[in-house]
Amino acid sequence: QVQLVESGGGLVQPGGSLRLSCAASIIGFRFHDVGWYRQAPGKQRELVARITSVGSINYADSTEGRFTISRDNAKTTVYLQMNSLKPDDTAVYYCNAFSFNTGRDYWGQGTQVTVSS
Repeated sequence: QVQLVESGGGLVQPGGSLRLSCAASIIGFRFHDVGWYRQAPGKQRELVARITSVGSINYADSTEGRFTISRDNAKTTVYLQMNSLKPDDTAVYYCNAFSFNTGRDYWGQGTQVTVSS
């Protein structure tokens, strides 16, 4: 059974840092595009950062320069390093994996990130 399990969320003060991890149990993980999305209360889910199977990366305008996405195919894990956090970054963060070959799209259960003093 495919699972994406996020960890690393929590409460942090403005200007602080957090590192999210997403452990994936997916056969052929390295062939999947993976990414992080977030959803704040009352808002739609939005892209935070994404890294393709060949290592191309894109960020949302609001996170570029502060967040860094990376993947470790040997550990089937994707990371999101978040620095200079702002209250507007408060949301549930979801891990996603997508395969263009199969069309399958997988989501984690989400981890809460709260930026507040």
